[in-house]
Amino acid sequence: MAEKLEDLNLPLTVVTRIVKEVLPDGVAISKEARTGLAKAASVFVLYVTSAATNIVKSNKKKTMTGQDVLEAIKDIEFDRFVEPLSEAFEQYKAHMIAKKSLAGKRKKKPMKLK
Repeated sequence: MAEKLEDLNLPLTVVTRIVKEVLPDGVAISKEARTGLAKAASVFVLYVTSAATNIVKSNKKKTMTGQDVLEAIKDIEFDRFVEPLSEAFEQYKAHMIAKKSLAGKRKKKPMKLK
């Protein structure tokens, strides 16, 4: 577990990068607003994690999966996010499979000696 409460916060640099990606060009965000967004995002992540943990425990499992997180998001009544998150999750899994496949192909190629 975290030693300090601040350890539970998402990194401000990561939140800033995400916010800047979605803001239109020419729109700035104050440091105070970035900090507020980072804290709100951290609370949301902890809330979803807590709900997913309850689902895992009620199903007598030991490992939390992406499906548990999606179910938790439904449980906390953020239903409108389930479909886009499911699609993003599927894209992520496909990307990881492709990445592993590519890494496997690289290992199989014989090395050229000079």
